[in-house]
Amino acid sequence: MKERDDLRADVVDLLRLYSIEAQHVAHSFANQEGLHFTDLQALIAVMHAERRGDPLTPGRLGETLGLSSGATTAVIDRLERAGHLRRTRESADRRVVHLRYGEPGMELAAAFFGPLGRRSQKVMDEFSRGDLETVRRFLSGMLGAITEHHQELRTRTPPRRT
Repeated sequence: MKERDDLRADVVDLLRLYSIEAQHVAHSFANQEGLHFTDLQALIAVMHAERRGDPLTPGRLGETLGLSSGATTAVIDRLERAGHLRRTRESADRRVVHLRYGEPGMELAAAFFGPLGRRSQKVMDEFSRGDLETVRRFLSGMLGAITEHHQELRTRTPPRRT
């Protein structure tokens, strides 16, 4: 039992350390490109939604980031001016705006994150398909757990300050 507990603690520590390092890399990219960290989070959310084939609307982006509509508009405007993001009208309802990753933003991200992608690919090449499926299932479960916890924290009433 202690051996399993130690292994679980190691896994949690590695996830925490990975998360911290990923944040450092993300901050480095944001600083290099003159972006606010929230702008980078928005770009990542747009990229992931686009990859899933379900592009975000400004409202869904705001919900994802926990921003007001005004703050979301400011983020979108900054990113659009910089060429990182573009607004499109793709549905029959022309009032519906979708957010797409801009070509200049994709090029910058590819140049910056390309070396990390190659390093990550090299690590994944050491694992079998079955191993990777297990890792995906594990990470998906962990993502679900932290997302559920985050949603719970968002809906809690903040403590009263005295």
